[in-house]
Amino acid sequence: MDNLLNKIIAYLGKEPDLDKEVRLQDDMIDGKSNPYIAEWNITEKEKPTDEQLNALETEATKLENNAKADANRKAEYLSWEEQLDYIYHNGITKWKTDHIKPIKEKYPKE
Repeated sequence: MDNLLNKIIAYLGKEPDLDKEVRLQDDMIDGKSNPYIAEWNITEKEKPTDEQLNALETEATKLENNAKADANRKAEYLSWEEQLDYIYHNGITKWKTDHIKPIKEKYPKE
């Protein structure tokens, strides 16, 4: 279902409100996931066809990979209190090179 959502995000250029704008559903068929758009309430853009969504596979995969990188980075960053203390004692430049840069290099975005 995540990949379908990422295709929709790529199609719209924004994340839709899943409570009001788009409702997704997944009907399992023979034990396999079969997600689809059950409801489309966005007036600015027509509901995309399967062909339009499939054409966005590469962009959807990139969004998914970048979301994973963000989650991994967030898990490794110090708390904001610890980061502020580090900046206070070592300065912003050292904070960037010692703390931020290694994590961003470890989890690069596409």
